[in-house]
Amino acid sequence: MSENSPPPILEHRHWVEQLGQKVIDRGPGPYIITAGMTTSGPAHMGTLCEMLYPQAIANHLNRSGHPIQYIFIADIMDAFDAVPLDMAKYSAQLAPYLGKPLYDVPDPTGSAASFGEHYLAESFEIAKNFNISPKIVRAQELYISGSMDKYARLFITNLQKVKELVATTSQKPELPPEWSPIMPICVNCGRISTPRVTSYTDDGYSYSCDKDVKYTKGCGHTGSNKISDHKYKLNWRLHWPAWMDHFNTSIEGGGVDHFTKGGSWDTCQAVFADIFKKEPPIGYQFGFVLYMGKKYSKSKGIGMGVRELLQLIPAPLLAYALLRPDLNENRDINPTSENLLRLISEYEEAGRLAGQMGLMDANPAGAHSDNSTISSDLVHQTKAPMAEVSRAERKKALAFALSSPGPIWPIPFSDLLIYYGLYGDWDKVASKLGNPAEVMLLSPRIKVWQAKGMIPDIYNFQFKGAPAINADVREWAATLHDGMDALAIHNSVFESARSKKTPPAELFGHIYSDLLGKPTGPKVGRLVEILGVQKVRQALLA
Repeated sequence: MSENSPPPILEHRHWVEQLGQKVIDRGPGPYIITAGMTTSGPAHMGTLCEMLYPQAIANHLNRSGHPIQYIFIADIMDAFDAVPLDMAKYSAQLAPYLGKPLYDVPDPTGSAASFGEHYLAESFEIAKNFNISPKIVRAQELYISGSMDKYARLFITNLQKVKELVATTSQKPELPPEWSPIMPICVNCGRISTPRVTSYTDDGYSYSCDKDVKYTKGCGHTGSNKISDHKYKLNWRLHWPAWMDHFNTSIEGGGVDHFTKGGSWDTCQAVFADIFKKEPPIGYQFGFVLYMGKKYSKSKGIGMGVRELLQLIPAPLLAYALLRPDLNENRDINPTSENLLRLISEYEEAGRLAGQMGLMDANPAGAHSDNSTISSDLVHQTKAPMAEVSRAERKKALAFALSSPGPIWPIPFSDLLIYYGLYGDWDKVASKLGNPAEVMLLSPRIKVWQAKGMIPDIYNFQFKGAPAINADVREWAATLHDGMDALAIHNSVFESARSKKTPPAELFGHIYSDLLGKPTGPKVGRLVEILGVQKVRQALLA
């Protein structure tokens, strides 16, 4: 396959490329990528997906030469319905605000203007690590400015048609009689979850704040509002298509719950077709992020927060873990040391593949600097012909380029564990390697691993530096010579075992015992290469 070969078929490309192509095929830009979420609790990996995926699409389209804008809607008009675990000590203080819009609930820590703003700020402080930088629009701004009024009037004018449409697309025989496109905010108690619309006028509605929603009850007030009072929010299945129409969205995604049959995406498409009389935006579904097989939950405390995960591994690695799988796949994050080491090893290999394919050449900003992606045509201007890599390798390489546009760190993570095991001091490790900047990039994570007892036992060792006790080890050591790399050293163990008709596992065990005083350790080839072939030979044969 030459440099001028046509691009691979769409199905073989990374999902970001596939979605980008669908957007481009709709017509010329500028393209608007929208996303949104309710910030009602601490940021976790699911939160990161909501922000990261549209940023990756935006970057891809931008790097392909297309003007784009990424707009993120902070949906903090939703009702405050539960106190998250990290705010449990403020439960009594927060209880009176249950049922009110999140933007109207005070932040008990005093760090933000509201409860919703508290977690919004936390989410986008974390997002900076991943170079996620959309224009943030708060949902209440859309309503207070009057931008949603035309949609409210449209849905009320076509009330019966809208009710039938929502019922059909949500796979219900009919909606409850009290269902309304409008969710009023009670002017007496300020709650949004407890009022129900009782009637409509030409430009408004009447309501009664008498619903019992289990976590709170209405105050009993009855009243009337005009649409122009902006004391309402649209029902979610109408609120979502309304914001997409308002922003002229090109593409927006969501989780499985939105895109399942009967989900809100079905309603969104129907609203565009039957009410707005327009083609809907491109939609895409992404899988769940699981924590040890369970769905992440902000309110139930299931899953490790992104801040905690960033203490264990760098941000580009987290981004890679989310971007590499197919879009519909679930991502199961189980941050044991074994799983993380496996992920790190794959990430490092993906970085080497990306370098070989020339995917890093387009990065103008340098290593670990941003989350920019690559253009479709750049993929084919590679050092290694694309025909020589499998689809799985291509996905890995492109996911690396999407998450880490600079080259991989030059010192493998496992090597740092070996060096630290040998020297037990990061200044000594940095001096030995002559690369303090890269050591300092990863060493803080290893310190956390150590504090949490996560460093595997094979990396907890000391070099004995004593003569070998086992005769087979002495014979193997005699075969070591200058110029051998890790692979050659590793293979020499098998060759020596074969010549002695000894099971290789047995010889490896004897080598570890004589070198480290324990039956297991890091890969022998890399361990000996780092220690120095002559140093090991001299110690074992002394």
